[in-house]
Amino acid sequence: MDILIPILLFAGMGLLAGILLTVASRVFAVKTDPTQERLTEALPGANCGGCGFAGCADYAEAIAQGRAEPDLCRPGGAATAQKLGAILGREVSSVPMVMAVHCAGDCHVTQTLYAYDGIATCAAAKASYGGTGACHFGCIGLGDCARVCDEKAICIRDGLARVLPDRCIACGRCAKACPNGLLSLRPLENTVAVRCSSADNGRATKLACSAGCIGCRMCEKKCPNGAVTVQDFHAVIDYAKCTGCGVCTTVCPTKAITHLH
Repeated sequence: MDILIPILLFAGMGLLAGILLTVASRVFAVKTDPTQERLTEALPGANCGGCGFAGCADYAEAIAQGRAEPDLCRPGGAATAQKLGAILGREVSSVPMVMAVHCAGDCHVTQTLYAYDGIATCAAAKASYGGTGACHFGCIGLGDCARVCDEKAICIRDGLARVLPDRCIACGRCAKACPNGLLSLRPLENTVAVRCSSADNGRATKLACSAGCIGCRMCEKKCPNGAVTVQDFHAVIDYAKCTGCGVCTTVCPTKAITHLH
């Protein structure tokens, strides 16, 4: 009897705990949206944040709640957009995108002002000295963008970041890492891009870099679709209007607007 009582006591406590856990699991159960779960499974799981949300699960929740369109996943591209559209029961298309570097200031067209001997990152050089080059708006060339790219789609050559389109998944990590904001998305099929981000006037830009945009507005005047405007002394392309005709690349006197390959 002395042994039986403790056994029964522990058995009773175990049974009671099991009942309480079962009740608690039902009372406090978090209801999941099956559509949201399917959307999450269809996403690539990169959690890159390129869609503007914290990760794939957060993006899937936003789609399910109607707060986001299902064509924002750049790493997944058109295939993922079609999967998401099938789950939602509607047609979805996605334009393949790739990153573009808005600077042509390599060592052949511009020069460094001094030797930098600090922490070898663009962010550190920018914070300490504003960059080492003659143009403070240009590529610093220490590779912050390349280091965050898991696809190895960016390399530094002649002191300038260059994107390898066949590897780029347009996740946007490089754009966030660049302290001068030199990277942005362009349609993969449209190779026209402005390779300058200088906010200096034409004279100052030309003194710093022979390939810089001097704000002459020739591109703006000649573009047949009104896709090019000059803002802060440099040209900006509206890809929603641009057809890739290349007129702007022809009339640009410094070739700051070129076709990328």
